[in-house]
Amino acid sequence: MLIDQNSRLYIYAITRDYGFAPNPFFGVCTLATCKPRIRKQARVGDWILGVGGAELQEHSRKAIFLMRVSEKTTFQNYWNDSRFANKKPLRNGSKVRMVGDNIYHKDMHGDWLQEDSHHSNADGTVNQSNLKRDTGETSLVLISDYFIYFGSKSREIDLTLLDYKRIRDYRKLELNKNPVAFEYFQEFLDSNSSLVNMIMADPCDFESSSARVDQKTGAVT
Repeated sequence: MLIDQNSRLYIYAITRDYGFAPNPFFGVCTLATCKPRIRKQARVGDWILGVGGAELQEHSRKAIFLMRVSEKTTFQNYWNDSRFANKKPLRNGSKVRMVGDNIYHKDMHGDWLQEDSHHSNADGTVNQSNLKRDTGETSLVLISDYFIYFGSKSREIDLTLLDYKRIRDYRKLELNKNPVAFEYFQEFLDSNSSLVNMIMADPCDFESSSARVDQKTGAVT
């Protein structure tokens, strides 16, 4: 059964969609940065739904991606795991490699290292505010082997039926306690079942994949 009896659905607004958070490439969808509270709380079997925020204009309130959490790991294990080597960023590589989200690991002293990435400063040095936000509350990474990434072909979804009326921060929905939301979410999954583990389109902001973002200020360079 796709939706476990105790599954929760986390819904959050995506401000920018570069293919970095989430990162849908190389056969698995990962959420390795941003949204620390979701990364900390979500359990295996839970669902994550990202919808376009107001900044994404024509994609606002539409589904950008959907993933079922199949595995949780730490930043260090994510870095060391050969399955995710291609998710390590290459800033002089393709757009897909530029937005690699496998960026955190520790040095021999136990201090965090941040790879030259979408979350680094413009010159590639460590962005301390991004590092603090990404690692401060949790070092967990969410991994999915069952996902749909709509990207710039965002899909209409009724957020009211999912009890997410205001696009703000995130919403945790106990599916087994809300039969209307459960039924609608199951219907949405069924209607898109042919798209599982597919990237339907490039990320909404993929043309700017070389950009750097400061989460504290919102500045994009």
